[in-house]
Amino acid sequence: MRLENKVAIVTGGAGGIGQGIVKKFLDEGAKVLVVDVIPQADGDTLIAELATGRGAAYLQKDISVEANAAAIIAKALEHFGKLDVLVNNAHASKQAPIMDTTQEMWDLSFGTGMYATYNLMRAAHPELKKTQGSIVNFASGAGIKGLPNQVTYAAAKEAIRAISRVAAHEWAADGIRVNLVSPVALTPGIQQWAAAYPAEYQKVVDGVPLGRLGDPKDDIAPVVAFLASDDARYLTGQTLMTDGGSTMSA
Repeated sequence: MRLENKVAIVTGGAGGIGQGIVKKFLDEGAKVLVVDVIPQADGDTLIAELATGRGAAYLQKDISVEANAAAIIAKALEHFGKLDVLVNNAHASKQAPIMDTTQEMWDLSFGTGMYATYNLMRAAHPELKKTQGSIVNFASGAGIKGLPNQVTYAAAKEAIRAISRVAAHEWAADGIRVNLVSPVALTPGIQQWAAAYPAEYQKVVDGVPLGRLGDPKDDIAPVVAFLASDDARYLTGQTLMTDGGSTMSA
């Protein structure tokens, strides 16, 4: 198992891509602290269902609150004694054309996206330096391609890519790798949208050369697990386009 004896934090791990990552990490032998905003009791129930005796714990925290970053790291150390991997998956945003975008939309996207990622990276740094660990952040085709109605999300994701590249340079000497995944995935939210707008959904699928959206656990999570593992020990500062060929750079 590629992640045996590693301890990971996964934000937004209660659903969608995050839950797929948690499942894959547990399958690969990792111990996982799942961070999300669903109530603690619901999170504990989810962990009992997912972990089935394996090492996992749930923490209800709002990652947009700066002080919570240190509390999240402290909880991982309390449960598992160390930290090897930080996965900054959580990010909330609202879609709107540029001319209809409000300050509240900017605050939501940057608060849960760029600032949350930045604060957690900084809080995790001392522990990741001890373990020669890694960080996996999330990019998006919305930013790379400049998709319409996604200005706050696109900007936050590109900011995350920027700080990830800087950290990859600065923290390489500390033995910390920093990489990104840019996914296209069939999450529960996308499934709901597809049911409501089948024609628009089909246009999205038609734009994917491999002909489908990725499965969170079977298509996206294995790439995250690879980046978190020692198999990727010579890889840092990279964005892996896990999008079925939607964005090609070869």
